[in-house]
Amino acid sequence: MRNPVGTHVLVGAGLVRGALASALELGCEAMQVFVGNPRGWALSPGRPAEDAAFREACAESGMRVLIHAPYLVNPGSPTPATHERSVALVAHNLRRAVEIGAEGVVVHTGSYVDATGGVAEHEAALRRVREGLLPVLEALEDDGDRTAPWLLLEPTAGQGRSLCAGVEDLAPYLAALDDHPRAGICLDTCHVFAAGAPLDEPGGATATLDRVVEIGGPGRLRLVHANDSMDVRGAFRDRHQRLGEGHIGVGAFEELLAHPATAGVPFILETPGSRDAGDPGIALLKDLRSTA
Repeated sequence: MRNPVGTHVLVGAGLVRGALASALELGCEAMQVFVGNPRGWALSPGRPAEDAAFREACAESGMRVLIHAPYLVNPGSPTPATHERSVALVAHNLRRAVEIGAEGVVVHTGSYVDATGGVAEHEAALRRVREGLLPVLEALEDDGDRTAPWLLLEPTAGQGRSLCAGVEDLAPYLAALDDHPRAGICLDTCHVFAAGAPLDEPGGATATLDRVVEIGGPGRLRLVHANDSMDVRGAFRDRHQRLGEGHIGVGAFEELLAHPATAGVPFILETPGSRDAGDPGIALLKDLRSTA
């Protein structure tokens, strides 16, 4: 399938009876989950029997699975405890990805926090990213028939002292990780629009993806978070809206689905109501895909 579509679902009653059941009911072909508290540091263990049942059921149904790391993760933090906990959480989520058969873990690229916003502070934060995440990436190995998961870097909307806000900042961030072959990109349309990408202009989404490929190389884009924006371009505000009801508009998603760089790439909704029965988002993405 060229672009499996779906949404972020809640685990609730469990990976199989909760997350997978919800995703199938909604008509998802791909889904995203948290494997622990999205706003906590706990390394939530899995249950081997449930993990195996989930892997098998997803394989049987053809469901593509992604994990989103907790929001607290900030590998560039100057606070040692936060940095260490962030690296541990990323490593833990990648282990859980192997256990449940997920193809990647989405991680917000973080900030350098320092109020001065100086070049030296930014460079120091990227060194912390390198020291923390590069060993985690280098530890990834294929496990028999299972390919090692991707670490999917998600640029932020530019709020605060972002280390990677929008597409252009991907170049130094990837360079800090030696352009590791398992460091992928998750493109959140609301985030890059908030950071200034001209997705609201004809050809703007195409040009944005062209630049992603130019920076990252072919095959590094592994996921699209398909979100419209409540705010105008360049507002540096991360407020998602239903597709076609925000300032980005449907045309951008038509361009994204037609672009060669998105071949095989899942599109996951994180929009208001996207996991509610009857929400039009998944059906809209399928319709756009059919005409792309």
